[in-house]
Amino acid sequence: MTDSEIILFKTLAAKYLWWMLPDEALKRPERIAIQVMNLGDFADGTAVLDAVGEDQAREFLTHAEAGQFSPRSWHSGIIDWGLPNQGLCAANADTESMLKS
Repeated sequence: MTDSEIILFKTLAAKYLWWMLPDEALKRPERIAIQVMNLGDFADGTAVLDAVGEDQAREFLTHAEAGQFSPRSWHSGIIDWGLPNQGLCAANADTESMLKS
C-alpha cells in the first residue's frame, strides 16, 4: 500500500469500522474495502475502487463472507461489476429472492 492508500484506508476505517481502531482495521484492508462497498457513499466507494482496482474489487465480491453485504449492496455489486450471480459467494448468491421479500 502506498502512503496515500494507508491514509485513505485509515480514514475510511474510522468511518465505516467505528468499533475498531484504524491501525487494527488496516491489518485487513479487504474488510475496510468490503464495508465501504456495502455501506459507503458514492465518493468513498469510488475512492476505494480507485485504490484497489476493478480486479481486486471483484475478488472481494467473490470471497465475501456471509453477512458482509446487504442483499441490495450485493445485487448492486454484481450489476456494477458485471459478475454472474451464480458461483460466487454461496452466502450471498440468492439475491433475487432476498430482494423480492
